[in-house]
Amino acid sequence: MSRIFLSMLLLCVCALCAAEEATLHPKLEPLRPYLKYWQGDLSQPGADTKVIDRSLWSRALNGQAIKTVHSINDGQYGGESFIFWDENQQSLAYYYFTTAGFYTHGTMTFDAQVGEIIAQEKVQNNQNGITEVKSFSRIMPDGTLDVKSNYLQNGNWVEGHRATYKPVAQQQIIFK
Repeated sequence: MSRIFLSMLLLCVCALCAAEEATLHPKLEPLRPYLKYWQGDLSQPGADTKVIDRSLWSRALNGQAIKTVHSINDGQYGGESFIFWDENQQSLAYYYFTTAGFYTHGTMTFDAQVGEIIAQEKVQNNQNGITEVKSFSRIMPDGTLDVKSNYLQNGNWVEGHRATYKPVAQQQIIFK
């Protein structure tokens, strides 16, 4: 009888732990559909070289943050970010650190009507003269993730990158 009781108790504890692991800060909940592995082809039309971006969005810090990690061409370039609710700003905020030696920090909003993340960030230490980025990310009806951005570069807003990511099975995110 005690063996059955211990087994049942262990199952209940495991179920409670799994439920706890799944929680997110309420302000992060709109981002839950993004929590998966993604892969996008960033290759330019007509280019000889493929540019593949692999990323993972995951729950972090007991659900108080979302961590994103991405790597282009298995470590040629990459970055990590933490998205969290900033009580002082009353906004989603984030920091993004790159293998190129620059970092960004900004805020984001989620437009529930169109299901889009709108992010505005300041860029620090960019060697190409980029000082701000505004990006738009939306999961499309077919399940793909559409991302587009604009850069404030040398005082002028220019079109940035645009990419479509597909959900993929678990994969290794590689840094050199």
